[in-house]
Amino acid sequence: MLFSVCCLLTSIFFFSSCNQINIYEQDATIPKYEWHYDYTPSFDFTITDTAAQYALYIVLRHTDTYRYNNICLNLGTQWQGDSLTYQRFDLSLGSDAQGWEGTGMDDIWEVRKPLTQGPFKFKQPGNYRFVIAQQMRENPLNDIMSVGVRVEKLK
Repeated sequence: MLFSVCCLLTSIFFFSSCNQINIYEQDATIPKYEWHYDYTPSFDFTITDTAAQYALYIVLRHTDTYRYNNICLNLGTQWQGDSLTYQRFDLSLGSDAQGWEGTGMDDIWEVRKPLTQGPFKFKQPGNYRFVIAQQMRENPLNDIMSVGVRVEKLK
């Protein structure tokens, strides 16, 4: 009987302390791990809470045989009611001295890079879009497995 009461109290405490995490995360697989210039995945999401602050990230997965310590991306953003505008990002993926950034498992590495210096607020509710293109000198860019975006609602 005492064991049942303890299990019930533990369950109530556990489930009442869980908070819903508001996240949009979507990845696009790079066919054959060869990212061509003309392959520009897009990601659409909806924002309803404009009072909240958000964290915006690029999520990139690559193999251990990727030849560079960085990647240059052209990120297109289309905010509610606006036209598509582009911004170039040069993201560090690692260094010769310290190795790859992010988390790795065997020969696969995933890195999450912030797109803003701090929390971001959306001005109005509605639909938003990110479009990502690779801007490296190599075409196709080999050993990139996937690219995506992550939008986290901060507490």
